[in-house]
Amino acid sequence: MSDFLRSYLTVAVFGVLACALVGAFVGLSALIRPSRKQDQKYLTYESGVDPVGTGWAQSNIRYYIFALLFVMFDVEAVFIFPWATRLEAYGYFGLVEMAIFIFILLLGLLYAWRKGVLKWF
Repeated sequence: MSDFLRSYLTVAVFGVLACALVGAFVGLSALIRPSRKQDQKYLTYESGVDPVGTGWAQSNIRYYIFALLFVMFDVEAVFIFPWATRLEAYGYFGLVEMAIFIFILLLGLLYAWRKGVLKWF
């Protein structure tokens, strides 16, 4: 067996052991805990206060749009950071690829700005 496959076998063995350990702990807790059926267990817990009203609350759509924009640019940061740490290894081609990636994201931001999505009122 090659060293490459042996390293994956080590990871697989640790994964199986971790799953077995979690399963053993969950099974053990199910065996030793007291089982009490009460209606209060099925109520929603809200910081010690009895729930009042329904659980349905509408939010403004602007919150979701800002959240999506945040996620989009947060994912951009996840892609840019490893590229920036290994910039010398990627060379000119990596620089051009990242410039195209940032340009496409800036086009999306410009589109959202022109549509008025970023205006709060």
